Amino acid sequence: MHPAFLPEKFYVARDTLAQGEKTLPKESLKDSGGHSAKLYIETQGCQMNVYDSKRLGELLVASQGVEITHDPTQADILLLNTCSVREKAQEKVFSELGRFKKLKDQKKHLIIGVGGCVASQEAEAILKRAPYVDIIFGPQTVHRLPELLNQIRLEKKAAVDVSFPEIEKFDSLPMPRAEGPTAFVTIIEGCNQYCSFCVVPYTRGIEVSRPFDDLIIEIAHLRKQGVREVTLLGQNVNAYRGKTVDGREVDLAELISVVAEIEGIERIRYTTSHPAHFSNRLALAYQEVPKLASHIHLPVQSGSDRILSLMKRNYTRAEYCSKIKTLREIRPGMSVSSDFIVGFPGETEEDFKATLSLVEDIAFDQSFSFMYSPRRGTPAERLPHPVPLLKKKQRLAILQKRLETFERRMNESMVGTCQSVLVEGPSKKDPVRLKGRTENNRVVHFEGSPEQIGHFVTVEIVKALRHSLQGNLNH
Repeated sequence: MHPAFLPEKFYVARDTLAQGEKTLPKESLKDSGGHSAKLYIETQGCQMNVYDSKRLGELLVASQGVEITHDPTQADILLLNTCSVREKAQEKVFSELGRFKKLKDQKKHLIIGVGGCVASQEAEAILKRAPYVDIIFGPQTVHRLPELLNQIRLEKKAAVDVSFPEIEKFDSLPMPRAEGPTAFVTIIEGCNQYCSFCVVPYTRGIEVSRPFDDLIIEIAHLRKQGVREVTLLGQNVNAYRGKTVDGREVDLAELISVVAEIEGIERIRYTTSHPAHFSNRLALAYQEVPKLASHIHLPVQSGSDRILSLMKRNYTRAEYCSKIKTLREIRPGMSVSSDFIVGFPGETEEDFKATLSLVEDIAFDQSFSFMYSPRRGTPAERLPHPVPLLKKKQRLAILQKRLETFERRMNESMVGTCQSVLVEGPSKKDPVRLKGRTENNRVVHFEGSPEQIGHFVTVEIVKALRHSLQGNLNH
């Protein structure tokens, strides 16, 4: 795609989105052969990035008529949506950009863009080390891609926007397109917690809640396209405080209650929660809203109060356990998954044993665990007493083995039970079979018919595998 084909500035006002209009200003982009330009998006990191990539793809398809391709060698626009949470994230980005550069060497008109958290944090470094990058945009400016493309055409140099406009991002995006019976909906951006190990507040900004009415319109729009299950997203989703049109403030618990009233939405999930903000009102939602899934992802990070304090998590082990106890009293059998960091600066053997004992006490399942790695600019980067790499690896292996024991135990306990499963589509490994998820977020493979995709069915679990289940359709 040559810069001469780039569009003029594109913007969609909120009242257009509120009416759910599908007609958007459109100026089709063409490649050098006169065909629609092709867009390839590679996504790293969390579900928030997955959501952002989907929305920016929808924006460019709707506003400029590009075609999505899953083959980077066929693309006229290559976008890399990055994540800076894990170790060596920056180097992973430059490694991928090196691969993109080889494609640009062969196709001079190719446009390369870098977005997401690494772009937000390392824009200057990207321009210096990868001068062939054309566009750099942050998590809050994905909606400005058409404008940035236009800027390339006018100024003949890299276009950069890593600013933090508040709700403008969502006002400027077209209504989402459903891709199956499940959908993610971002309800809050940013984070105010400033955990000592985390870069999110610096790369995504402070917490900004989307207006309540906009969310209900978006979810109703998704439902009309066949969505049956929604997952409400946010870096700190339980901090949601959205305003109604009359100025009233709505929290996550009330939002869940209203979403449950949308006819056809049969299951609701949310992620990611911060334990310090898990309120009694939210716990009571599990009593009042049957559609709220009996599964919660509640990152604890450590079982040691001393380490939790160094992490600036603002809760104790006892407070965390109390919240889980309350949830399981309201919903017996509640499935709980979590995140863990091992080898945080100053972590002793006693601290690590406290984490292992917490795993035993809670019986977590499907959890994620990582070795601590310093993130540039965070307070934890300056903490003394780093844990040696070998020790971190040893502790991670021990923790993961313990977590896998509980995951396997949970899977095996489901054998012989009948589960309500939302059929998402064909199994990737065996297209003749179907795939779906149980209420406690287990993947189940079973024989069925294509007509059942998008519907809830009852499946008897007959076999437990390491990370999934097999079942038989209960007729």
